[in-house]
Amino acid sequence: PHRRVRFSLLCMGRAVVTVLVFAAEAGRAFTDLPLWAAAAHALAVAAVLAAGWWRPVPAFPMAAALACLPGGGDLLLVWAAYRAGHHVASRRGAVALAAGVALYTGGRLAADPARPSLTVATLMVLVGLPMAVGLYLAQHRRLVETLDEHNRQLRSGRELLAERERLRERLRIARDVHDSLGHRLGLLSVQAAALEVGDLPEHQREAVRRLAGTARQAMDELHDLVGTLRRADDPAHAPPGVADLDELAEGFRSAGVPVTLREHGDARPLSPSVAHAAYRVVEEGLTNAAKHAPDAEVTVTLDWEPDALLVTVANDASGTPAGGHGHGLVGLDERVRLAGGLLRTVPSETEFQVIAMLPLAETTPEDPTAERPPGADRARRYAVGFGLAALVCLVFPMAGFG
Repeated sequence: PHRRVRFSLLCMGRAVVTVLVFAAEAGRAFTDLPLWAAAAHALAVAAVLAAGWWRPVPAFPMAAALACLPGGGDLLLVWAAYRAGHHVASRRGAVALAAGVALYTGGRLAADPARPSLTVATLMVLVGLPMAVGLYLAQHRRLVETLDEHNRQLRSGRELLAERERLRERLRIARDVHDSLGHRLGLLSVQAAALEVGDLPEHQREAVRRLAGTARQAMDELHDLVGTLRRADDPAHAPPGVADLDELAEGFRSAGVPVTLREHGDARPLSPSVAHAAYRVVEEGLTNAAKHAPDAEVTVTLDWEPDALLVTVANDASGTPAGGHGHGLVGLDERVRLAGGLLRTVPSETEFQVIAMLPLAETTPEDPTAERPPGADRARRYAVGFGLAALVCLVFPMAGFG
């Protein structure tokens, strides 16, 4: 959007400058020349302006020839010299510029042979300076475009390297998970199934049936996890997020953990990593509560703030061990920090809380190769324009006094 707005403003500015040049040249012609000559001069100016829009380099000799005629065309010559310098890019174009300079110099010397210094000064002010400004801005534009293209290539290469490292890490984690947990969960599932079909009382059979179902569910989740790690990013296999908390809470309720899920504020979209981190916070909090305080009521609260999501998992601390935190909370803290958030545990005599603050948008470090703001080039153009105007106002009157 910034580029489109800047391009629209640039085209509008060029159109306004063109209209002003035509108005100034036509007004001076109708003031200094007869009516027929003024009309012919205005048509010639319009033709040069039209040619300067489409073919700037060939239009410069035409403007130089028109400036040598009675009635002049100095403002048109400045505009044509700037446009030609801004668009010259070949030897043929350089030859056309040299021809225009020679034509204007010969015409000025023929009109005023007694003052060659005035001709040289006029040539420098009306032709040399605008052409140099056009050349400089064109070179600067090409340099900026080259740097932008180089930066885009660097960012693309960096993203490819990051994706390659991420895929390698996924494959390594998938192998480790499969080798370390796959066979153990398989054995657990087989043993639970054997107990399920054994000769047990009805109340024990129901507990074994729940154990077997949990083991099979763990095996399914393990296979899904390994498959996700072996795949590239796929929206169809997105990790669980905030929308899956109801299902998670229902699973713990069916296991005998009293869970209450509360939500305050208007829900806002989250990045996949932040939503998955929120899910893991609730999952880890419910798992710890079920492990250390199985009969205590657990309250999960989602507070949607203007710039963050606060996730709180609170349970009765009567059964919570007083020792340090396990590896689950340590890994959870690392996950939350990677998502740009903060994790805190608040133990007390009556309650144990796990609180996570997660940003609504994923935080990324500042990119040193990012594009510059659109106002930088505009400020540079204004500075060059003011400098050119100051030089014209100082040099041209001094040349007029000889």
